[in-house]
Amino acid sequence: MTIGIQRYVAFSSRPDGGNPAGVLLDADGLPEEDMLRIAAEVGYSETAFLTRRTDRRHGVRYFSPLAEVAFCGHATIAAAVALAESIGPGALTFDTRAGEIPVDVRPGADGDLWATLTSVPTFAEPLAPEQTARALELLGWSAADLDPAFPPSTAFGGNRHLMLAAAGRRRLADLDYDVDGLAALMREQDWTTANLFWAESPTRFHARNPFPVGGVVEDPATGAAAAAFGGLLHALGRVREPLRVRITQGEDLGRPSELLLDLTPGDRRSRVSGTATSIG
Repeated sequence: MTIGIQRYVAFSSRPDGGNPAGVLLDADGLPEEDMLRIAAEVGYSETAFLTRRTDRRHGVRYFSPLAEVAFCGHATIAAAVALAESIGPGALTFDTRAGEIPVDVRPGADGDLWATLTSVPTFAEPLAPEQTARALELLGWSAADLDPAFPPSTAFGGNRHLMLAAAGRRRLADLDYDVDGLAALMREQDWTTANLFWAESPTRFHARNPFPVGGVVEDPATGAAAAAFGGLLHALGRVREPLRVRITQGEDLGRPSELLLDLTPGDRRSRVSGTATSIG
């Protein structure tokens, strides 16, 4: 294993919660093939590799065990907290393959460091009926399982995500999908994850996030999907005033996570916040 890899869980202050991420703060000169190999050895859904440009600006590349992704939210939160523990909290800039991602790290009221990333501009589009039918079949869902308040869509917040709203919490809890089939559809459509969610209220959502294209059955916290979800809320006209949304994820995996999503009318960027905890 490469010396210097740090491990964090993002979007939880509990070591047994959140989504684990690997972080390498000094990846200068590391070849791409080594990044992929290391990510596979670490075995988490994402590992972030940072290359220093200035003390507070870094290039970042994200690798799953199977492939590189343009942007990863939970690994961004983890990397920002790891960097802040090294050089101090404050404003950071990450140059990713999706674009420039400002991140602000501050101590929270609980004493933990909290990071807020600002995504690239988001957008959302309706999902074609044939794609909806294929996705539902692979998930084992029916059209009756969907919440009509949230039409099937795709959304972008650095990469593209499938967006399907469950009509009830029980449907969301009962997830048993065709892993290979959904992975093939996602590769075909260039979807990074499938964001499956249930609206408990207009400001509180529960989510599950299959990530088979990355070699992971499911993520317990997905900041990139949360950012893209902001694009969906904008597209549906639900951001008429400053809006804070709480997204609970990972409950059904036994790794509870909470993501905060802040949206502003007229600004299609999403602000996603969470803490991160070192696990070694």
